[in-house]
Amino acid sequence: MHKLVILIGPLEDRRTLDDAWPDFLHQAELMPGLQRESTSHVESVLYGTGQYIQMHELFFNSLPELQAAMASAPGNAAGSLLQKMTQGKMSLLIADHKEDDLENIRKHKTQGDETD
Repeated sequence: MHKLVILIGPLEDRRTLDDAWPDFLHQAELMPGLQRESTSHVESVLYGTGQYIQMHELFFNSLPELQAAMASAPGNAAGSLLQKMTQGKMSLLIADHKEDDLENIRKHKTQGDETD
């Protein structure tokens, strides 16, 4: 699975983002191949120089599907809205996404790792 990660930096006018966000979501949700998405409001940065107020992730089954979605008409419309509503104060990342659930992780603990 691959995801497009959108990191939004501090804005002079947060209202512009909030007002346009539903239109952005509508366009993004029309992107072909989209499997799921998530939005997070950043509460604090524990370490590092990046200052972000919001993160949005769009998940696709593969890198080619993500790339096709970005090149689609809804992907272009979402990108234009994103650029406008963030005043360009954003970063876009493409990431190979892997995850595991806690039950599976616990199956693979060595005996020395377990505590009572």
